[in-house]
Amino acid sequence: MPRGTLLSDQNRLLAALPRQDYRRLAKYLEPVSLTFGQVLYGPGKAAEVGMVGNEGVVGASAALGIDVSNLRAVVQGAGTAVRITASRLRRELRAQGDWYRELFRFTHALMAQVAQTAACNRFHKIEPRLARWLLTTRDRVHSNRFQLTHQFLSLMLGVRRVGVTAAATSLQRRGLISYRRGNIELLDPRGLEAAACGCYRAVTEMHRSSRRT
Repeated sequence: MPRGTLLSDQNRLLAALPRQDYRRLAKYLEPVSLTFGQVLYGPGKAAEVGMVGNEGVVGASAALGIDVSNLRAVVQGAGTAVRITASRLRRELRAQGDWYRELFRFTHALMAQVAQTAACNRFHKIEPRLARWLLTTRDRVHSNRFQLTHQFLSLMLGVRRVGVTAAATSLQRRGLISYRRGNIELLDPRGLEAAACGCYRAVTEMHRSSRRT
């Protein structure tokens, strides 16, 4: 795909731009392919603190002039994205106040998600945390089917692999998911929401509220 041909409605932050402003920005957007497990930037521990899909952007700290992150961004689902240099991002944000506000609304929601996830990891049991994580992944990849290994899930949830296996087996026995050789299908999303901890609904509402303000 040539530069500048990405449709803005594929990403909510880009969709917030007036068409004229998007066309100006699009020539600086470089399409890239993402592969499962690819590390976008580092360093940092391999444990989940937040998840980003087409509602936002990774590396938003670059807008503040911070070019080194103490976190690690890892691709959880293969697909496509666009990237822009940090210097160009800062110039465009100064020129486009509307997009600047949208970016910081998203950043605020992401920070709230990070705080909620930290509390979730500390206080909730593995099974409801796994249900939350699967639903959050579903919302980002826009599909009830995706590929995830027990090893990857254990790293993201910060627990031993045997704990993930037990939790996934329980959800499967309850008819909520199908899990075979890394292929996951959410069979009963509503039932899975009931099995998830309240953090899923809290984080979902945070992002909804940030888009309404």
